[in-house]
Amino acid sequence: MMNISSRVAATAFASLFLISSAFAQTTAPATPAPAAKAAPAEKKAEKPRSAESLECSKEADTKGVHGKERKKFMSECKKAAKDAAAKPKT
Repeated sequence: MMNISSRVAATAFASLFLISSAFAQTTAPATPAPAAKAAPAEKKAEKPRSAESLECSKEADTKGVHGKERKKFMSECKKAAKDAAAKPKT
């Protein structure tokens, strides 16, 4: 005859096998959560910056230009650098 503590131990031992097999059969969710939204942004490769862009950025840093003014300055600086490069040297 088994006493109560032996029955509890046997039940707990048997339930471990049942629970572990139940967890082993679960599948991953069909749609991944937030990681799927971040993946396209990571796949987008950045273009290498041009020499004009780097030079204009250094110049903007030395002048301490920030925000909207920096964006405007960078646009004008890169345009001027491209125009200067496009002019034929005589």
